[in-house]
Amino acid sequence: MDAATKGALRVNKPVGGFKIGREAGEWTASNFHSYLPSETYLTCRFFSARKHGLVDAAVRCSASDRTAVIALPGGVGTLDEMFEILALIQLERIDSELPVPFLVMNYDSFYSKLLAFLDDCEEWGTVSKGEVASLWKVFNGNSEALEYLREFYNIPQDERNHRIE
Repeated sequence: MDAATKGALRVNKPVGGFKIGREAGEWTASNFHSYLPSETYLTCRFFSARKHGLVDAAVRCSASDRTAVIALPGGVGTLDEMFEILALIQLERIDSELPVPFLVMNYDSFYSKLLAFLDDCEEWGTVSKGEVASLWKVFNGNSEALEYLREFYNIPQDERNHRIE
């Protein structure tokens, strides 16, 4: 998430964060980013509030909104958020007037076993064939993900001014 946050800051886009406070009022193991002012964070007591905020941040109300849900390698919390958003997209409960792309970044095959498990679910009949694949796109690297987003948002060639570091 550091790369996404720093990239947005470099091009003067608004950036904020969601933190989960522990029941005792202490912070979780993750600290504030040193380059992001603490007043840009929203502290949530419950994970459900954080997930609601993440979904609201992705909603597109006009064609000029270019949002996306991008799942990077993470732990149990990341998986929880991925599947919550996946279910909301599947059930058409995001309330976005326009489609929102959902990208899974499978760096170094991080999510390969999870994807294989979902393929097994299709074979077992617990998930309809092609259903999960129709709700998100899986990428192994930044270049292919950026190209997909360029095509998704029909960004003209002259506006494609990114640099991958």
